[in-house]
Amino acid sequence: MLITQELARYLAELSSDTGKQLGILVNRSGTITHVIVGDAHSVFIPELDAYPLGKKALRGLRFIHTHLNNTLLSKEDITDLSLLRFDMIAALTIRDRLPDKIHTAHLMPQGAAGKYEVSSSDFYRYELDFSEFIENLEAEMERRRMINRNDNRERAMLISADIKARYEMEESLEELKELAASADVVVLDTVIQRLKDINPRHLMGEGKLKEIVTNGMDKGATLLIFDQNLSPSQIRSIAETTELKVIDRSQLILDIFARRAHSRDGKVQVELAQLKYMLPRLMGKGTAMSRLMGGIGGRGPGETKLEADRRRIRDKISHLEKELETLSEARKQRKQRRAAAALPIVSIVGYTNAGKSTLLNTLTKSGTAVEDKMFATLDTASRRLRFPREREVIITDTVGFIRDLPKDLMAAFKSTLEELADADLLVHLIDISNPRFEQHIESVETILKDLKLGDRPRILVFNKTDRMPEGTVSNILMRYDAVAVSAISPESLRPLLGAIESHIWEAKNGPL
Repeated sequence: MLITQELARYLAELSSDTGKQLGILVNRSGTITHVIVGDAHSVFIPELDAYPLGKKALRGLRFIHTHLNNTLLSKEDITDLSLLRFDMIAALTIRDRLPDKIHTAHLMPQGAAGKYEVSSSDFYRYELDFSEFIENLEAEMERRRMINRNDNRERAMLISADIKARYEMEESLEELKELAASADVVVLDTVIQRLKDINPRHLMGEGKLKEIVTNGMDKGATLLIFDQNLSPSQIRSIAETTELKVIDRSQLILDIFARRAHSRDGKVQVELAQLKYMLPRLMGKGTAMSRLMGGIGGRGPGETKLEADRRRIRDKISHLEKELETLSEARKQRKQRRAAAALPIVSIVGYTNAGKSTLLNTLTKSGTAVEDKMFATLDTASRRLRFPREREVIITDTVGFIRDLPKDLMAAFKSTLEELADADLLVHLIDISNPRFEQHIESVETILKDLKLGDRPRILVFNKTDRMPEGTVSNILMRYDAVAVSAISPESLRPLLGAIESHIWEAKNGPL
């Protein structure tokens, strides 16, 4: 049963005598888990941490409350139903201290005509096999969501809300999709919301935000990823609207870096960046230290340990900065040994997933890990490359660049990127098959200027030319005065090797 007649009469009597709305939360075994005393017009539903939303479509709780006036379910009731995913919500109206009408609402499976269904009935004529109804409803919801119960990956809604032109947001959202795939996140849907003004609290209007959250829950999302970098107060406000985890572009990139860093240098730099990003965001629920562990943007234990967490983070940051100094000394020693050997240094730079590691492997016949994902490799690799006449260079593969690289991450990797200052030549590798390659070139050039490397000698090299028509490649090469390669084909690398040889030795010693 949804509720017994005895319990309904008891609620009606208590509500009439106190002049307040009363509510109960009941689990599927029929146990009352919460009794809530409101005021004359509403009740406030507490935190439901003991009944978290998991892979199932519904929470497993029904919410039944009294209405002192003969009113239908309110807009707030329907909002609670949608955002909190109750099995059902019911309002009992009262006449002469007894139940009169019962108004109920439940969610509908995704793709149904309406998102919820509302009904009203005389309380004493209301009949429903509640257990069977909910079991069938949830089974239909699960069937329409088509979620693999054995797939433990995060399921995300990608959201772009900005005042920029729509085409710019679409391009940026496509890149966010690639980042999500690199983080092993299943993308359920994308949302683009062009704004007149940025809402300082929720980024967008609260109504639109709740609509997105409800849609995400209908589809089985566990995560909201915003393409814009959110302020600490925005993350907190959005997190208060939903139990879904909320992260922004920077935190997604940090998570990818944390997964892919293998060297001690890389791990220390990523952890330092994470902590610096997290410190100003330790403002309460959902942002404590444990967010650095577990799933993407994992929720923390709450704000009771807030100050302790802040102190621990500051201590950890200080410790990591000292460790970075030690690692920096080791890099200086390696640099001195290279200088003593008088070997020229060539650094491969470029946007993430341009094929830098593949090029290094093909040039030097080495086995650096490669994968068709953004930031597949983070740790700097250096190899020797032999040229004719017993000449050699050291060729290095650096971490990939990306537009709007998080400032904390840029600062943490500064010591690694500073090694580019030792390079005699930069090979700027570009994925010609990417429709956004012009923006990628601009982003890389901007980062090089930020690193004060804008005047460093460089060769523009377009990679993945095997994926493009020959005529298109020729036109692009002429426009940029560049070299074309296919990093998986050793035969295509001769022009690049000739260009490197020309820049390093011919520039110094005259024609070969």
